[in-house]
This record gives sequence, structure tokens and C-alpha cells, in this order.
Amino acid sequence: MHVFFSDSHRKHDPHFFVVRGQVRRSNEQPERAERLRRAAASAGHTLVAADAFDREPLERVHTPRYLDFLEQVHERWLTLEDRNPDEVVANVHPFPGEPCTYPEHLVGQVGFHLGDMAASIGAGTWHAAVGAAHCALSAARHVQAGHGTAYALCRPPGHHAYAERANGFCYLNNAAIAVSELRRQHAQVAVLDIDVHHGNGTQGIFYDRDDVLTVSLHADPHYMTPFFTGHAHETGRHAGEGYNLNLPLPKGLDTAGYLHSLTHALTRIAEFAPGALVVSLGLDAYANDPYQGVSVTTEGFAQITRRIAELGLPTVLVQEGGYLSDALGDNLISALSGFE
Repeated sequence: MHVFFSDSHRKHDPHFFVVRGQVRRSNEQPERAERLRRAAASAGHTLVAADAFDREPLERVHTPRYLDFLEQVHERWLTLEDRNPDEVVANVHPFPGEPCTYPEHLVGQVGFHLGDMAASIGAGTWHAAVGAAHCALSAARHVQAGHGTAYALCRPPGHHAYAERANGFCYLNNAAIAVSELRRQHAQVAVLDIDVHHGNGTQGIFYDRDDVLTVSLHADPHYMTPFFTGHAHETGRHAGEGYNLNLPLPKGLDTAGYLHSLTHALTRIAEFAPGALVVSLGLDAYANDPYQGVSVTTEGFAQITRRIAELGLPTVLVQEGGYLSDALGDNLISALSGFE
């Protein structure tokens, strides 16, 4: 399988991450991508540097205002007095449902565009995020050219990013960008998100549309972030009603239980009959991942992806979560093996 990667991810190494009131280094560290890359190479997959693209494919998903903000905010931040000297961090946010005017002040814009305290922006964040998006686009182009499957080794991940809001380690929504590219060739595209966290950004981007089916298996938001989204009653809106399926999973669910829920997801995708599929490949459903949501085994990832591969669809695998553990590389090898 072709594995598309970008070394620009190394420029992004966030250290400001708030967990229950404590400032820690982010779990989303450069070593993640390095381990995944080494594992893919060791398993004999073909590593290919991502192509470069202009901004137009990004603007199919994200607003120009938001892209300008991401590109320029760190340099602008450095002009503020008494700021964090290394990273852009939000300290105020608009309240849902109340009138909201786009702020003129930079601190207000930071609060508008950064949804939480897991999305700080450093000097290299924009370059890393663009590199990750280019991995997703390169993989989508590869699949469009007639190759059945490709893997985008995206870092930072993307499925929590909305059209103009960063969130949960994510800045550009790589999966949505891949979907937008595939839509140029296919009338309908499906997204299957198997990250342990709900892909709230992906859901938000496509929530009003009936040409993109979004399906997510994730830890129940009653006990796991993002808390506010990912519930079963969220089924789409307007034209998109019925085209969003959330399958919340109980804490500690084992591989057999996961596969049972996956059957429901795959049945819905088959009914939708898309021309292509994007899989948000989170490896944080692993039993010993730091997030400790559900309990899929290393071998279980191959069982999951083998079932997905049986759909027989052109498929782009987009890396999402999966954090540092001794088995991270083995989990990727297992997941990719299901498509071989």
C-alpha cells in the first residue's frame, strides 16, 4: 500500500495542553508519526512524500477567514504584550446560541477559532497542518487514479476540526478534505470514523448534506470527550437528515463487541452505496492507549479493517488518533493488513 507522509509534522510540537486544570505537554507528539512511519516501512509498504497543492482544496472545506487566521496568527500573537511566548492559547470563547459578532481583537479571534485548550498553535503548526492535509489529498488522488486503497499518515490529525474552528489537536479536517477531493469523481462518498473520540468536526462539516454519509463508532460522549456531540440522536439536519449515524460505545468494550457495532455501520454504508470511502483511522481504540476508552486488541484492528475492506470500495485511510504506547506501530501494521 502507498503511504503518504510529510516531514513538516515535526515543526508542530505543542506543549500547552490543559487536562482537568493541569497544564501538560500534549499527547499529540511528533514521535507518534515517526513510530507509525517506521512501522509502515518495516511492513513493506511504499512510503511516498506528499505532493504540494494550492489553497483551493482546503477552501472547499474551510473558510478563507479561518485559513488566513491559522497561517498568520502565531506571528500576530508575538506582537501582543504579556503573551505566552511560544504558543497561541485561547482564554475566552463565544457562548452557543447567543448573538456572536466576529471580533476585531486578536484575543477574541483566537477564542473564536480555537475551540478548546487542546489546540494551541506554535510557530510550525500551520506548516504541519497543511502538510497533513496534503497527505490526505495525495492519498485521495492516488485512489482516484484507480488504486484501491491508500493511507495518509496525517499529523496533526483532523477529525475534530470544523470549517472554521480548531479543536482537540486538530486544525484542518484531513478526512473532510479527502472527501471533498473524492466528490469530484463520485456523486456520493461515505466517511467511517473509528477513532475512539467522536469526529465532531467531520460531523459538523457535512451535517446538512445528503451526498456525504458520516458514520462514527466512538466512546460514549457521556464519559469521553468531546461530550457535547456524538450522541445517537444526532442524525443530520435539513437535507442531511438521516445521513449522520453515531454509534456510541460503552467503556471497555472488547473487540467482539466492537465488531458487532461495526456491522451496523457497514450495513448503513452499503445501503448508501457510495462511490468511495474515507476511513478516519484512529488507533486510540486500543486497549492500552492512554485514553482508555474501548478495548480493541492489536489483532482486532485487522479484523475491523478486513470487514471494512469487504465493502469493496475505493478507500482512503486517514490517520487520526492513536497515542504513544509500545504497540502503536504494531496496531498500524495490523490495521493496514486488513486491506491487503
